[in-house]
Amino acid sequence: MVKQISILIVDDEESVRDSLFNWFIEDGYRVECAEDAKQALTRLESSEFDIVLADIKMPGMDGLEMLRRIKSLRKDSIVIVMTAFATVDTAVQALKDGAFDYVTKPFDPDDLSHLIRNASKQIHLEDENETLKVHLSSLENVENLIGNSEAMRRVYGEIERVAHSAAPVIITGESGTGKELVAKAIHANSPRKFFPMVSVHCGALTESLLESELFGHEKGAFTGAMYNRKGRFEMADNGTIFLDEIATISTKMQVELLRVLETKSFMRVGGNREISSDFRVICATNKDLKSMVEAGSFREDLYYRLNVVTIEVPPLRERLEDVPVLVDFFIRKYCSAMNRTVIPIDDAALIKLQDLTFPGNIRELENMIERALVVGNGKRITVKDLPFIKDSQGSSVESLDELEKGHILNILIKYSWNISAAAKALKVDRVTLYNKIRKYDLKSPR
Repeated sequence: MVKQISILIVDDEESVRDSLFNWFIEDGYRVECAEDAKQALTRLESSEFDIVLADIKMPGMDGLEMLRRIKSLRKDSIVIVMTAFATVDTAVQALKDGAFDYVTKPFDPDDLSHLIRNASKQIHLEDENETLKVHLSSLENVENLIGNSEAMRRVYGEIERVAHSAAPVIITGESGTGKELVAKAIHANSPRKFFPMVSVHCGALTESLLESELFGHEKGAFTGAMYNRKGRFEMADNGTIFLDEIATISTKMQVELLRVLETKSFMRVGGNREISSDFRVICATNKDLKSMVEAGSFREDLYYRLNVVTIEVPPLRERLEDVPVLVDFFIRKYCSAMNRTVIPIDDAALIKLQDLTFPGNIRELENMIERALVVGNGKRITVKDLPFIKDSQGSSVESLDELEKGHILNILIKYSWNISAAAKALKVDRVTLYNKIRKYDLKSPR
């Protein structure tokens, strides 16, 4: 459904406000008025408007200053500047400050209506683009769900069975098994696939940050809340919300989450307006929630509210027959990222990989392949390019330089080649790390 565009008219002349209000109400917009910039900014703190029509000459604060303040809070806001005293300087300044357009009084109703329609089209296109980006992102990640083992075929069957319902799903499995990919596959195959799938990593946020992230907040709700912000539940309207590491949320958040799941409504932090959202919830955890219920650390009513369907993702050690196809996928992925020709893996190296237990699961295998491509000779991946295998075999001891090179590379990969984060983890300064990278000829894959 196309959303209704909202317009805020800001003008100190009552006759102008009344005329514009009546025009746009008849055209089907939601319209409110403010008689000066101060009143307008107060309205913008409590409500969201898609378009602001602002007069330049007003008592207290002029329209150009108000335009700059609006843009400093929301740079994508659409503000149309109006004036009865048009000059080239003010027109240029308004457009430089980010105004969508500049119109002069008296207005031609047809011209102004045409301008508002163009602004509305831009807003609808931006909304559609955001929805499409999220959808495409989901589809791309479905391709990453790889494996033809019996264990994975069972997972595919469960995804197919639950995708078309609206039932909550809990995805269980060890870290690194691909639980989020399973969630994305459910969403991408569901009737909600054309709407966003919004992910929240519950374990990475404190209770207060998680509350703000899920429910959103109003400006001034807490220190640093500079403007109103939508929460993830609101953003997931008509789509899916994925709550990763659900077992980590506090008792207070468990109560609030249960209420939202039962009513599908909530209030932003610091707000007093009830907001409704139609979302499907999918959770993931590497904990035994039933044991947590028995131990009293997870609410029983929330557990049964979430646990309508459970999908267990197998660890890699239980589907080692998928290792070759996963290795091939990761080689192609990182060769493409490095702009290199795809190289094969040695048979001996592949057999050795299938002998491992992979405590880090698929994430561990992926890191090993990426590392082998970075440090290898570029013709094929061999056993000596896979240091974890070499270590486990008790092969010849590496030199200190080789050990240092391998350790630095592992840290760089772990922090996605973020030099500051890697240097901090290694407890060295950035210059030292750069010197080591040059010394060992380490190269970022991207």
